[in-house]
Amino acid sequence: MTDLISSNLDEIIEIRHDLHAHPEILFTENRTSQVIQTELTRLGIAFRANMGGIEPGTGTGVIAHIPATTDNPGGCVGLRADIDALPIEEQSLLPYKSTIPGKMHACGHDGHTSILLGTARVLLELDHRPNPVTLVFQPAEEGGGGGEKMVRDGALKGDPKAGLGSPITRMYGLHGWPDEMLGTISTRKGALLAATDTFDITLVGTQGHAAYPHQCNDPIVAAAQIVSAAQSLVSRNTRPTDSVVVTFAQIHAGTAYNVIPEQASMKGTIRTLDPDTRATIKQRFFELVESIAKGMGCDAKINWNNGYPVTFNNHDEADRVSQIAEKAILTDKFTWIEEPVMGGEDFAYYGLEVPACFYTLGLNESETEPYPGLHTPSFDFNDKAIGIGIEMMCLLALS
Repeated sequence: MTDLISSNLDEIIEIRHDLHAHPEILFTENRTSQVIQTELTRLGIAFRANMGGIEPGTGTGVIAHIPATTDNPGGCVGLRADIDALPIEEQSLLPYKSTIPGKMHACGHDGHTSILLGTARVLLELDHRPNPVTLVFQPAEEGGGGGEKMVRDGALKGDPKAGLGSPITRMYGLHGWPDEMLGTISTRKGALLAATDTFDITLVGTQGHAAYPHQCNDPIVAAAQIVSAAQSLVSRNTRPTDSVVVTFAQIHAGTAYNVIPEQASMKGTIRTLDPDTRATIKQRFFELVESIAKGMGCDAKINWNNGYPVTFNNHDEADRVSQIAEKAILTDKFTWIEEPVMGGEDFAYYGLEVPACFYTLGLNESETEPYPGLHTPSFDFNDKAIGIGIEMMCLLALS
């Protein structure tokens, strides 16, 4: 298998560089989708496009199906890649740097997509494939919930229920990880990434002169009280061993030095790792915000946005990833991730439907220098990790 990976690697890297130079953000990945479809057509792999859009039957998502070579195949294995970029201005001197102002592949989805296309090439050249495999190229991971919409459109169901081939019975996804050394594969059992709910709050008070605060109901003071008190949701409403994050990321109010404004707006996110905790924190958050606002003479309007669920790894599938990483030729080592990460991932939606495992792929080559972080303007997926990712995905598909 490693010979097949090696023989295809240069062309896969070329595809990655092309995708990197032409980034497209959530729900607009039309060129990226066409690159995927062109490659699948060239390989003779059956696929279905126009999936994962805002409305059913639309979108840039693609699923492709590679049948087993045996008469009594195992269950269908799903392999997922996300294809969207981010609204970030790239700062690099790469020959393949983004050609689209204000957009770049700052999260490595160009690498993920290329790995899955390379996986398709290698699997197709194998004489023995014990399991059918469905490749899922999904749009809009960066905030659009493309994974949820691919599930909605039948990506896991198989033919004739909108998908291809047989229904997916287990699912895998990967993410390039700057904090890990090249050659390292990591994951954990259970919760790996957090639920990512967000909120918008509008506080409405009474406007007036800054010199006469007793004649006003100050929404800025109410906002300050809410920011401080909301931290008690972590310290007093959850178990000390249960990780919760409450972050207010934006506060906007006022137009002048000497005017108490009528309104203040607040935006932020709450991250949780347990469904019961998620429900409790939401309830207590509403109670806390509304009661403080009322006590300060203000009205509170809260818009709660349910984000991605917890990315939960099936224990058996996490064990499978660890065992395969240990025997893979191109990997150096496998490590168990000790603590969950409070970032989020819409791979979580697949795990709600079938046993699934999301794992990380090390990118850093230096023991002393940090690798540029995800979502930063200098990030670039390490081409040397592509072959490792291909081998992992192929071995999972064959397992």
